[in-house]
Amino acid sequence: MSESMLLSARVSPDLAQRLAALASTTRRSKSFLAAQAIEEFVNVQEWQVAAIQEGLAAVDRGEVVSHSQALAILDTWGVREKD
Repeated sequence: MSESMLLSARVSPDLAQRLAALASTTRRSKSFLAAQAIEEFVNVQEWQVAAIQEGLAAVDRGEVVSHSQALAILDTWGVREKD
């Protein structure tokens, strides 16, 4: 078994009941489901922060387009080119 650490969190009674019901339905422990949910949340947040940092770095390098240029590009989306 891999090493793990104990973490406690306060949740609303409603969320605790929903977690207990899900644990029962899926035959998983509440701890397993909570750990899985936290991991998925952290993965998404890390991805979002990295994407924001990448965008800010692009701005710092001057890799930007004007608002009107962006709108012109968006206006072409969904438009089929004629053969």
